[in-house]
Amino acid sequence: MLDLIPSLGSWRPAVSGQRCAVATIVAAGGSVPRPLGTSLLVSEHGDVLGSLSGGCVEGAVVDAALQAMRDDGPRLESFGYSAEDAFAVGLTCGGELEVHIQPLGSSPEAMDYAMLNSLAGHHSTAALALIRRLDAGGGAVVVQDPVRFRAMESPELARLVGDHPATVYAAAAQLEPLLQGGRTGMVRLAPPEGCGPAAGSVSGDRQPEPITLFVESRLPAARMLIFGANDFGAALLPAGKLLGYDVTLCDARPAFSSQGRFVAADQVVTDWPHRYLAAEAAAGCVDGRSVVCVLTHDPKFDIPLLETALGLGLAYVGAMGSRRSHRQRIDALLAAGTPAEALERLHSPIGLDLGAVTPAEVAVSITAEILASRAPASLAPLTASSLKDGSGPIHHTEPPAVHEPRTHEPRQEDPWT
Repeated sequence: MLDLIPSLGSWRPAVSGQRCAVATIVAAGGSVPRPLGTSLLVSEHGDVLGSLSGGCVEGAVVDAALQAMRDDGPRLESFGYSAEDAFAVGLTCGGELEVHIQPLGSSPEAMDYAMLNSLAGHHSTAALALIRRLDAGGGAVVVQDPVRFRAMESPELARLVGDHPATVYAAAAQLEPLLQGGRTGMVRLAPPEGCGPAAGSVSGDRQPEPITLFVESRLPAARMLIFGANDFGAALLPAGKLLGYDVTLCDARPAFSSQGRFVAADQVVTDWPHRYLAAEAAAGCVDGRSVVCVLTHDPKFDIPLLETALGLGLAYVGAMGSRRSHRQRIDALLAAGTPAEALERLHSPIGLDLGAVTPAEVAVSITAEILASRAPASLAPLTASSLKDGSGPIHHTEPPAVHEPRTHEPRQEDPWT
C-alpha cells in the first residue's frame, strides 16, 4: 500500500470521495512480476491506480474489488497458471499470487481516506510502516518510526490484536524484525485461549481463525560509505547509487575529495575515515544495513577505520588490497585488539572473483559481493566464490583460453593484486 501513497493526492476518484477498495499482494510463489505489498486501488466506477501484475490478472482483480464493495466485506483471491485452460485468468510467468481485497472504510476499524491521507504527508523516502489485520477483525496501525517501534509499548497494536498480553508478545517477536529491517511480510498469530466457540456448541469443533497481520515497512535508503577518493571510489559511487544506496565518499585529503568526479555522491566528506565513521555511528546514522568499502589501501587510514567498522555490526565491510597487504592488515588488527571472530566478517581482498581489472569492473565485483552477502544462507551454494575464501594470486597468470573469462598479468605493487 505504501507504494500508492505518493499518487493518492492527485487521483481523481480519491479526491472526489468515491468509494474504493485496495487490493494487495499478500503472498506469492514462483516467478511473479511484483513483490509482496504491491497494491492497486479500484474506485466504485472501475478506475484503477497502480498495478499488480502488469496486466495478467488486473481485470479479474478489478471485478473482485467491485464485488467486494458491493458485498461491503474483504476477500482473498488466488491467481496462478493453468496449462490445461489457456483462457483462464492467471500468471503466464507460472507464479502464484494471493491478493487481499478490502473496501476502504467498510468498518469503523478499517483503513479510510483519513488514514491514507495521513500517510500521504510523508516524503516517499521517509521511514514509515503500516500494519494491517487481514482476518475478520480488520483494522490498521500506522507506525511512524519502524526502527524504534516497540510492540509491547503500543496501545494501538494491542487493540488491533485484541488486547491480550500473550498475543501482543507473540506479535512483537514477529513484527519487530520486519519493521526494523524495512521488510514486508505476513504474520500469523494463534488466537488467545478461550476466544474460540464454546465447547458443546454447534460450532464448537471449529478452530478459531488465526489473527493475520500484513506488515509493510519502509526505511530510508541504506548507506554505502566509500573510503578512498581514487579511481576505484569514483567507479563504485554510481554502482552504489544504482543499487539504491545513499552513498557517502570520505577521504582525509582535501586535494582528492574535492575533485569534481565525486559530486554525484550524496555526501562528500573530508575527514579522517575512522573519526568520521565513529561520529556517524554515535549519531545513529549507520545501522545493520550499512556497508563500508575501504579503498584507501593505506595502513594509517585502513587499520583504525577497519577496527571501528568491525565493531559496529554493519551489513558488509570490505577492504581493498593484495594478499600480502591483507595478511599485514590482519596482523595489525589482531595486535590492536580486534577479536578474531570479527575478522571473519571482513571481506578482504574485497569483491567476488570475476576477473575484474578496470575500476569499473572492480566496482561490479564489489557490488556483486555485497549482493551475495545479502542473500539467504540457503542460496550460498549458488553465489560466486569470494576472493577472501580463495588462496594464491588474485589474478590468473595463464593466458585466457577460448570461451573462458578474460584474465590479465599481475602487476607488482598494484593495489588490486
